[in-house]
Formats: sequence, C-alpha cells, structure tokens
Amino acid sequence: MLAYVVRRTCFGALVVLGVLLFLFLLFFGVTSPDDIARRAIGDKAMPHVIEQWKKNHGYDKPRLPGPGHLTDNLLVEHYRRMLTFDFGKSDADNTPIVDRLKHGAVPSLCLTVPEFLLGLLLGIWSALVVALFRGTYIDKSTTILCVVLMSVPILLFIIGGQYLIGKQLRWFPISGWERGSSAMWRFLALPVIVGVLSGFGGTVRFYRTVFLDEVYRDYVRTARAKGAGDMRILLRHVLPNAMIPVLTAVVMEIPFLFTGSLLLEAAFGIPGLGSLTVDAINANDFATLRTMVFIGSLLFVAAQIMTDIGYTLVDPRVRLE
Repeated sequence: MLAYVVRRTCFGALVVLGVLLFLFLLFFGVTSPDDIARRAIGDKAMPHVIEQWKKNHGYDKPRLPGPGHLTDNLLVEHYRRMLTFDFGKSDADNTPIVDRLKHGAVPSLCLTVPEFLLGLLLGIWSALVVALFRGTYIDKSTTILCVVLMSVPILLFIIGGQYLIGKQLRWFPISGWERGSSAMWRFLALPVIVGVLSGFGGTVRFYRTVFLDEVYRDYVRTARAKGAGDMRILLRHVLPNAMIPVLTAVVMEIPFLFTGSLLLEAAFGIPGLGSLTVDAINANDFATLRTMVFIGSLLFVAAQIMTDIGYTLVDPRVRLE
C-alpha cells in the first residue's frame, strides 16, 4: 500500500503543478501586470505610480523565462511562492494573505461543518427510510420531492429562506456576522438551513440509489430468510456494505469545508474564505486567487488519497497495489 500511496502522491503533485500552470496562463494570457495594477490603484494612476506598484508586488519582471532571466521571471516566481507557501500580500489592499486566510477560516468552518454533518445525517437517514419503503407512496413522493429540490437553483433557496424565515417569521437575521459571540450561531442558522435544504434532493437521490443496489443482493435475501427485520438488515448489512460509495462522497466534500461556500457566504454576509475568493475575483486579485486555488487543489488531491486509503478500512477485500 505504501508504494501505491507514493505513486498517487506523485500523480497528485503533477496535478497541482498543472493547475498552477493553467492558472498562470489564464491570468496573464488575458490580462497584464499593468491591468492588475490599474485595478488595484485606479485607472487614472500615473505611469510612474503603476511601475512602482508593479515593483512592490513583483510584477515588474518578464512573464516567461528567456535569455538573461531564466529564473528571474513571473512564472518561476509564481511556482516558487506557491510551492514554498510564501503567499505574499494581496494585490487589492496589500494585506498579508496568510492573515486573510486565518481571519476567514473560522467563519467558513463554522458554516460548512454543521451544514455538512446535518446534510449527511439527514440524507443517509432519509435514504434508508426510502429504501425501507421502496415501491410505496413514501418512496415515490420522496423521489418527486427530491427531483423538485434538485431542479431549484440555490439562489432561489437563498432568496426564499431570507424572505420567509428572515423577514416574515423573523426567526434569524437575514445576513451579517458577529465574531466571538454566542449571537454568531443566530447568523449561521439560516445559511445552514438553506445549505442543507438545497443539497437534500441530490443527497437523498444518490444514497437511495446506493442502498437500493445493495437491497437486492444475495446476502440481503439470506438475512431476510433467517428472520432478520428490515431495519436490522438496513443498518447491520446494507449500510456497512454501501460504505465505499458513501465514503467517496463524504471524503470528496472535505476540501470544500475549508475553502468555504461562495454563494452562501456572499449572500449572507459571512466573512469566510468563500467571500474572500469572490472578492479576489471581483478585484482581479491574482495573489489571493492563486492562493485559494492552490490550497483547493492540495486539499482535493489529499482527499483522493484519503478516499483510497479509506476503502481498505471499510472493506477488507480492497487491496491497494
């Protein structure tokens, strides 16, 4: 298994390098350091001010390697900074990016972790109930509900939740954030509810399919022939044997817990990493944006390796070679 993990890690490193190259080409292929400078300090800035800003942020170098500047160029500097975790300062406000990451990590985790856990528990339990009553009106009505929920854009969930729960019922604030206070959970309740509800349809549909694939296996018929009840069969037999697809879906969601939710944070005024990414896109903040993409790619590669290792833990028949 060690050789497999090393091989997957090497492949993952190539993926991260490719992502960084694509990000560099995407940014400097459609824009220039002069454009980045003008977005940061204003379109009417004097040329010498733009040149000084580019020098302060390291954008005064050639973009690609060439004679006389094989290492002193933007491409090499881009890789050097990312691979050494020297994220530098924001292009928008000159704030250290590490400080911005620390500041936004807690709000993002406070939102994404409860949303993830509640959505997972509610989705698995609902799918088990639907699988238990498969073919009945409960199964059919739940399937229709899930399809309807999957067809509704998340923006409508956000607008509907803010209007109904926030404005009409006034259970929770519509938007805002209060750090380090018990009132923080009042600001998180509505986005968590909206996030869980918007993903409920797809989650239940996926797990329902997984569980129904196991329900018709021979071992289920054997357990039923021995007198085991339906709920015992689902919990003691179907659920453990369906853990590989469940584990795949669960572990692949982990990177998004750290990178935050773009729409929910922006709509509800939560100053997390998702809002940080949106602000970086709007401000053409290349330094911050490449940092968020780099962190996301690292977490994604790590989640894939963790998923493969987890297969061997939930199913002894799986061997990594």
